[in-house]
Amino acid sequence: MELWDIYDINKQPTGRTMERNDWNMKEGDYHLTVLGVVARPDGKFLITRRVMTKAWAPGWWEVSGGAVQAGETSEEAVFREVKEETGLDVSKAEGGYQFTYRRENPEEGDNYFVDVYRFILDFEESDIVLQEEETGGYMLADLEQIKAFADQGIFLHYDSICKVFKM
Repeated sequence: MELWDIYDINKQPTGRTMERNDWNMKEGDYHLTVLGVVARPDGKFLITRRVMTKAWAPGWWEVSGGAVQAGETSEEAVFREVKEETGLDVSKAEGGYQFTYRRENPEEGDNYFVDVYRFILDFEESDIVLQEEETGGYMLADLEQIKAFADQGIFLHYDSICKVFKM
């Protein structure tokens, strides 16, 4: 059973936990997720395509990310998520934390913070090892390609994170 820490509106831990995907959070409760944008020095970004078996947004494009587990720091979580989903170790890459945004979905009982990271890593395509349960492909994309997916409505979180691609 995977547990997530519960945070208050100020992103402070409450000392309580919740089971993964247990959308019965109280008003003012949040969990924490991370997104890790991986850029190469040549200006290309590693984006992945969600497997078609995903219940939500199958086949859409995204950057690596996921929930921060109970007791884990945001940074530990983004390192873990990028490594699990792409096989890349960004723990010693240039870059790091950029900003946080908040999403509130009271009708779904799912309120969360998203810590956004950007890493610059010189890697080869042969270094990429996809997590087959999560990712159905990848692309080394430039900003125009990512924006085109966003314009088609098939790039997750683009409106919230677009500025991290332009840094």
